Amino acid sequence: MKQKYALVTGASRGIGKAIAIKLASDLNYNILLNYNSNDAAALETKVNIQAEGVHCELLKFDVSNPEQTKEILEAWEHNNPDSLIEVLVNNAGITRDGLFLWMKPEDWNAVINTSLGGFYHVTQPLLKNMLTQRYGRIINIVSLSGLKGNAGQVNYSAAKGALVAATKALAQEIGKRKVTVNAVAPGFITSDMTSEFDEKELKKQIPLNRFGEAEEVAELVVFLASKKASYITGEVININGGLYS
Repeated sequence: MKQKYALVTGASRGIGKAIAIKLASDLNYNILLNYNSNDAAALETKVNIQAEGVHCELLKFDVSNPEQTKEILEAWEHNNPDSLIEVLVNNAGITRDGLFLWMKPEDWNAVINTSLGGFYHVTQPLLKNMLTQRYGRIINIVSLSGLKGNAGQVNYSAAKGALVAATKALAQEIGKRKVTVNAVAPGFITSDMTSEFDEKELKKQIPLNRFGEAEEVAELVVFLASKKASYITGEVININGGLYS
């Protein structure tokens, strides 16, 4: 029996961290924890994951960098012939907010290359083994911004909106091989990304009258990663307290 792993990108903090810990605790997956820069946070998350009785390995690379991503993933597969990545959660993303009229090319490209380019760079090299095994779960973390748009986030909305479309298209390509592809679209979730938002004002727009928690998003992702969700593919599931559905 091969050792089964789940790879979560951008998983040192926030939603990614909660997802990685939940995949370990609920589904007993060994975890490949990708992160880009914060060594201390990644190490802390690794300790939390291994406390669940599974193995956790840190993979430090920038998902927007195709050469670096390819090199790290190929090296891991070469060094772990008795292991397989059964679940992939594409969570890595960044924001570079600003009005489109004055948006700098580097801010546009950085956001697109991380969320959308990162999906391509990480998913494509892992897909062949999932198809060969005739089992896999690909879960893309998108956003409320990618569904309804958000002023000041044209780049982020574009990246996440494109990822929604990619989710639907890839699900149609590979469904016959029992590999599912779904997206989870969080609304306002308490995290570093929303730390500067005016929560008091924004929650007035939310029927449930609060921001969500990263652990609540993780619960949904873990369901989609489980065998219980075997007949769900190509879906985009909102988790936003009723703000937009």
